[in-house]
Formats: sequence, C-alpha cells, structure tokens
Amino acid sequence: MRLDRNLFHLIWAVAAAVALWPHAASAEPISAERVAAALTKLEALAQGAVDDGGVPGLAIAVVHDDEVVFLKGFGHREAGKPEAVDADTVFQIASLSKPVSATVVAALVSDGVVSWDSKIADLDPAFRLADPYPASELTIRDLFSHRSGLPGTAGDDLEDIGYDRATILHRLRFVPPSSSFRAGYSYSNFGLTEGAVAAARPTGKPWEDIAEEKLYRPLGMASTSSRHADFVQHADRAALHVRVDGAWAARIKRDPDAQSPAGGVSSTARDLAQWVRLLLGDGVYAGKTLIAADALEQTHVPLMTRGKNPVSGGESFYGLGWNIEFGRHGLSWGHAGAFSVGARTLVTIFPREKLGIVILANAFPTGVPEGLSDSFADLVFEGSVEKDWIEAWNGIYVGLFGPMVETAKAAYARPPSPPTPSRPAGAYVGRYASDFIGDAVVSGAGDGLVLKLGPSGARTYSLAHFDGDRFVTFPDAETPDRPAGVSFAVGPDGKASAITIDFLDDNHMGTLRRAPD
Repeated sequence: MRLDRNLFHLIWAVAAAVALWPHAASAEPISAERVAAALTKLEALAQGAVDDGGVPGLAIAVVHDDEVVFLKGFGHREAGKPEAVDADTVFQIASLSKPVSATVVAALVSDGVVSWDSKIADLDPAFRLADPYPASELTIRDLFSHRSGLPGTAGDDLEDIGYDRATILHRLRFVPPSSSFRAGYSYSNFGLTEGAVAAARPTGKPWEDIAEEKLYRPLGMASTSSRHADFVQHADRAALHVRVDGAWAARIKRDPDAQSPAGGVSSTARDLAQWVRLLLGDGVYAGKTLIAADALEQTHVPLMTRGKNPVSGGESFYGLGWNIEFGRHGLSWGHAGAFSVGARTLVTIFPREKLGIVILANAFPTGVPEGLSDSFADLVFEGSVEKDWIEAWNGIYVGLFGPMVETAKAAYARPPSPPTPSRPAGAYVGRYASDFIGDAVVSGAGDGLVLKLGPSGARTYSLAHFDGDRFVTFPDAETPDRPAGVSFAVGPDGKASAITIDFLDDNHMGTLRRAPD
C-alpha cells in the first residue's frame, strides 16, 4: 500500500485540530508595514529550516493587497547537488492540485460550460458508481466536496499497480460505498478526478488542455502544467526526497498523471502567486474579470464537516477542493499536499485581509510548510510567534505512519514456531482475476513464488513463505522494509481457489478468484 493514499485526509484532520486553536482574530487591519516586518522574520525562519536540515529546499510566495510582496527560494533542488531552489523552480505540488483544479472548473462554470450542479450522468454517461441512484444524481459539486460515498482510497490501489486513468475511473463502479450518498466526507483522489474530467467533457478537449487554457495561460503561469511530461522537461525542477538513514535522499520518482486534477499539477512559487492574486481578487486579475465571482465563491462555501477539534471543539469544513477553517486568526482557506515519496506543499489564504502564502517543499515527512505558515500568521496578526510551530508539525508528520509500519513489521517479524509448511508451488501457480483488480498471475521462481499485477503484469512482487498458505512481500518502494501478506484459499482439490492481497484490500477488494485454465 502506498502511504500517500489516505495521507491528505490524515494531514487535514490534524491540520484542522491545529488551525482551530481557540484564539480571537485580530480586529485591526493588516498594514503593509506589519506584513513587511513579518516577512523579514519569515525569511530567517525559512533559511533556518533549510540550514537545520528540515528540508533540502523550499520556495515561498506571499501576496498582500494584490501584490507579490515576497518571492524566494531556499536550499537545493536535490540534496548533495549545488543547484539552488529559486522562485522559478518547478515542484510537484501533490494535492495542492485540488484547489487549483477547482479554480479551473470555476472558470468553466463562469463561462456557462457547466454548473457546479451539472450531473455526471449527463456529462459522462459511461461513469458509474456501485449503486444506481447515486450514479444518476451525482454532480460535480458532490465529487469536489468528497461526498459521493466513494471510499477515500478507491482507485489509488489501481494506480499503484500501473493502471491508467480511464481504467481506474471505469472500475470505480465495482467499489462498495463507504457511506450513504451525500451523508459522509471521504477524501477521494479519483472521485475529484472524475469531477474535473467530466466538467471538461463538453469542451471536447482533455482536462490538461482546459487547465492550461482557462487558468495557466491567462495568468501567465508558463511553468505550470497538469502533465508529468512537462514537469520532467524543466531543467530547474525539484527532486522528491525521503529520509534514508537520517539524511535526505532523492530515491523515488512519482508520475501522478492518472489523478492529474487531484494530485498531478507541477508549478512554481512565482506562478502560484498569480493564482493567489486571482483568488484574493474574487476572479479579477490585472484589472480584468477572468472568472465570475459567484462561480469562484462557491468553492469556499463550507459543505462537509471534517470533525471537531478535540481541544477547542470548533468545526472544520471542506468546500469544493478547499479546506475552510475558522481558526486562531479568523477565516482562512487552505489546502495541503503531500507525496509520501517526497513532496510537501501548502497554501493558506486569509481572504478578509487579502493575504495569502504558498510554500513548496521537496521532502517528506516534514511539517516545515505548516510550521512556517503558522509562524507567519502569528507574526502578522500578533507580532510574535506563539510557539515553535515547525517542531510541533514535524512531530505530527514523523509520527503519522510510524505506528502503522511498526505494526506491519511486528506481524511478520517471525513465523510461528514451527511454521506450517507451504504446499507445492503447483497448488498456488495460476491466473486469478477480479472485476476491480483485473488479472493476477502467480508463477514459481526458485524456492518461492512471484506475483504479477497490473496491465500486462506491469508490477512484480516476490512472495516468500511465511506460514501455511500465507506468504509475505514488500510492495512499497518508499518503505522497502514494510511487509504485507498474500494469502491463498485452497480448495478440496489441493489447488488455491482464491488469493487475497493485503496491500490491495483497503476496501475489501483485494480477493481474486482463480480463473479457468
């Protein structure tokens, strides 16, 4: 299981708890002088975070009163190499793509191409959910607010094993809902992706072209794209970093094209500052109305509650691709992004104060973006930093998945003594299939077994015997020491009739039946 499947939901659940700290917002207007004083200290904090090894590199943009008042890079694009991060370094922004994509759809709404309440059944008649009624009533608004009933990780597992967007969206029909339609919030990368793709369909153009046409090009965001191929063509781009033996290392690459509207945008601090200007201008940019204010305003209406803060009891909400918070410094809009293979991003906007900050980092796990954003808000609203927010957020991020990984390790630390022997390889070898996962092929390899998954067996996993008909594999490139079980159900004929793949079983969709020979 890739760790970033539920990562963004977990991040925001925690973010809500911190953002809703009980504190009255300042009643005083935010002057340019106060912002300038805060920026001097923010710059020092950012440089300190890089110097202390908090992240290899950072880029920050701050907008106030329709002006980009801060724009700077810190550190390096890749650890151990001399190339510096600057305002034009291109980062993969992960789930910060969601509010960007919501802005693109708002432009389509503004142009009358669709409405937020356009039905998916009308826009994309081939798309289905497991239950007929939600499928017939589902709207763009439902998918961008994560209230479709789709489980949060639905489709992420198929992306892990190499399937493309069209295949993944088609197979969502086989996933049972995690809640009643419009009754529960479940953060879904591929649900939002379908909402965006469907919104673009009346234009006859791919989503990636529409994003460029409706947002990137009008704002002069020349380094921004919704295609991974464009990202890798930039010489000035940030590598993804993870911790290896306590040091940052660029080990893994991530192609998020399958979920591009939800997590596949790449951009720079300079470009995203122009986007923030548009948002703070209620759709007006450089004196010209690009998006009708009412179409854009809909993205910031609280639609789904994400739970109560255990400290203050305050509520946190989700709109259309945005978090809406009523926190320590009043109303804010925001969104975090993360790839567990090495990216962290954040936008925080205080609309009443016409103030916004974007922070891009090339590492995971780290709480540096939230720490700097919270510190900057304290400096602007209070004049001083309330606490060491970077340290507090680092603790949260480092601890997000540690217990889960350790539990998995403990489960497979050693087999029972003595273990039950496995059956001959021939009992397990064969082809298995399900409507959702597709084909799985098990073959013999020396003393063990090999499992192949995905289109044309795109992913290969070695299976080592653990106990009886249970085997173990290590499916995650970013956590190579994290085990997962693979079990066979054996029938009276001595042959396996089914295989259950634990790292594909989040939504109880990981069992495949043996296919006829």
